[in-house]
Amino acid sequence: MPEKSSFTEIRYEQPAERVSRIVLARPDTRNAQDLKMLYEINRALDYAMQDDAVRVVILASDGPHFSSGHHLGDHSKIGDFGPPITGIGGFDLPGPEGYFSKEQEQYLGLCWRWRNLPKPILVQVQGKVIAGGLMLVWPFDVVIASENAQFSDPVVAFGANGHEFFVHAWELGHRKAKEMLFTGEAIGAREAKQLGMVNHVVPLDLLWSFTLEMAKKIAERPSVGLKMAKLSVNQSLDAQGMWTAVQSAFALHHLTHAHNRVLFGGLVDPSGAATIRAQAASDRVPASNSQSDE
Repeated sequence: MPEKSSFTEIRYEQPAERVSRIVLARPDTRNAQDLKMLYEINRALDYAMQDDAVRVVILASDGPHFSSGHHLGDHSKIGDFGPPITGIGGFDLPGPEGYFSKEQEQYLGLCWRWRNLPKPILVQVQGKVIAGGLMLVWPFDVVIASENAQFSDPVVAFGANGHEFFVHAWELGHRKAKEMLFTGEAIGAREAKQLGMVNHVVPLDLLWSFTLEMAKKIAERPSVGLKMAKLSVNQSLDAQGMWTAVQSAFALHHLTHAHNRVLFGGLVDPSGAATIRAQAASDRVPASNSQSDE
């Protein structure tokens, strides 16, 4: 088990036999993900994968909200918190080439790597999950949401096609994915369950215990069976072209960055910030979407 002092933005715990838990621990920022947090998550997942006594991992978070997305004020550079994991290079090259490489490593590379880790990973979600916050949910295997959970990707207001791990059509179905992106409005926990993005919806005060009980149940299964079952499902998605589609959307994402640089001198359309803040501050999720499992 890693030393607790080795992490500053997450916690690594072992709440039960054969179960590890990684907890996002920046509630003051609503668990906004800076580069350091992402690499700490990656390192903690590596510990869990390499520990043969661990069969299941839980990803959780402190505070009222799971994640408010990317920490836009983070100016860290690739390499500040350990060596790159993708082998891409070119992070400091000028223009769109360097930034494309940076996001290949920091976002797409990490998400795809996590998606393909061999052991089951459960995510327990409360409160808001905004844009890049979805990239800490969608790479994983089972999603348990509290009744107050809300999921949104409002970055079309920034002049972008969506966040960098573009699996929206698989998670939501193509029509709901378009609605989420076009309107920027949040999807509540109950609707997310109906769409197949969430496995269970539970009262907030039962979120931790419910998720742990499921993890303990899964951990009773043989590790080889769990690994082969996960690989089989993932390969079914691969056969549908998921990876090809993700790479295509990522390239289009960087076309929008290049477009915004020409028009606005930055990565995004600055006029979108007010729209996104206003939507994040509102709770326009129908009550019918917030019922617990029966």
